[in-house]
Amino acid sequence: MVETTSGTSLRDITRDAVRSRIAAVAVARFDADGFDEVTVEQIATEVGISARTFHRYFPGKEDAVIGDPARHRDDLTDALRSRPADEPVWQALRNAFVTMLERGGDSDAGRRSVRVMLRTPALRARNLEKHMTWADALVPLVVERLPGDDAELRAQTLVQAALGCFDVAVSTWARDDSADADPADLLHRAFRTLDTAH
Repeated sequence: MVETTSGTSLRDITRDAVRSRIAAVAVARFDADGFDEVTVEQIATEVGISARTFHRYFPGKEDAVIGDPARHRDDLTDALRSRPADEPVWQALRNAFVTMLERGGDSDAGRRSVRVMLRTPALRARNLEKHMTWADALVPLVVERLPGDDAELRAQTLVQAALGCFDVAVSTWARDDSADADPADLLHRAFRTLDTAH
């Protein structure tokens, strides 16, 4: 098998490209026509694959929108681990979320994905599950940064507040069709709201 210089096989690169193409077509259709109105068969036909092939890449339609929760979780925890040890926890969380947003890729596709998720109860539930896995990974890292008593309680509180800021920023960005809307700027503003709310 041919390997690229980074150690990633060409097969993996091809698989990722096909997966991205399927997700892009699915999200565009869901955004235009509604999640419940679009079938796997319709998406597969538009991409030029079979429904069976669709399911090799995504177990269900929801997965084409939500993506891989583990990848985003790992990006987020890596970003938090990379922050200076003496950086205040709230600032470190904000910077970790900003770093993850900056790795997000195609902003138009991301905006469409969030819009579809906000309009679809099943996807909102899946998004909550995803965020719970993020919180489970983040809380131990935050506990390590917190001196004193009640570190677990304070870590849970800070992580859930950070996730709330992230949700507000991304939802606001997805609803704003202006080209200059910046999710990272909205995230900074959401975090600053809690900086001053005491």
